[in-house]
Amino acid sequence: MRIAVPNKGRLHDPSVDLLERAGLHVVDGADRKLYADTVDPDVTILYARAADIPEYVSDGAADLGITGLDQVREADTGDLVDLLDLEFGACRLVLAAPEDGPITSVTDLEGGTVATEFPTVTRAYFDDLGIDVEIAEVSGATELTPHVDIADAIVDITSTGTTLRMNRLEVIDDVLESSVRLFAREDVVDDPKVEQVRTALGSVKTAEGKRYLMLNVPEGKVEAVKDVIPGLGGPTVMDVAGEDAVAVHAVVDEREVFETITALKAEGASDVLVTEIERLVE
Repeated sequence: MRIAVPNKGRLHDPSVDLLERAGLHVVDGADRKLYADTVDPDVTILYARAADIPEYVSDGAADLGITGLDQVREADTGDLVDLLDLEFGACRLVLAAPEDGPITSVTDLEGGTVATEFPTVTRAYFDDLGIDVEIAEVSGATELTPHVDIADAIVDITSTGTTLRMNRLEVIDDVLESSVRLFAREDVVDDPKVEQVRTALGSVKTAEGKRYLMLNVPEGKVEAVKDVIPGLGGPTVMDVAGEDAVAVHAVVDEREVFETITALKAEGASDVLVTEIERLVE
């Protein structure tokens, strides 16, 4: 099975890091190589441009793909299944026009021109609204087109809005909310190996922001401690040999660790240990 991942850019490192943390360690993945093996003999990595990954998966060159939802919607292959939101690479595809200009709403663009690197998504957006516009496809510097009379407005990717503000553009409407996803072709979704990969990546995402607590408490305080740390289905309680105490293990949100430990100490907890969690399969 092949997994297509971005070969460069801001999505490359997080994608490879996620695979590594999921246990799919890349073997001999030197720069400029098209393919790389993993420690799983059945899984190979295919490096490709983020924009090309949907086509690679659709055409069968890869079985799974890691790329942005915006790229999948733009490719519009119609046969890809969104398996998992990997929760990085978040951005928005927005409609923007010059500040203090005549375009203040979407309807103002009737009969106008919109420049974009995402003509498919843009056309679908305006068609859904029933607004007739001309789409001018560009390959870069989209934000400059309204200032040189190429377009009345643009549809472009933004993360923070800084570039738009620098070019005196303001957002008129949100076109698409995007993040990096794990995609598969419809015909391989039921493959057991696909489910293994999805579960592995999902376990890393589930573990993020969680901490594993281990502590000892007097036997008479177990119920009070359960009220403090309910955990995933309740904490695990085990006898401690030779002592009038029990060991309690639980998973808690990282943001709650400080308050939780304070509350546990008040209930007589001791020997509290907090560790990170690499993967968590629910």
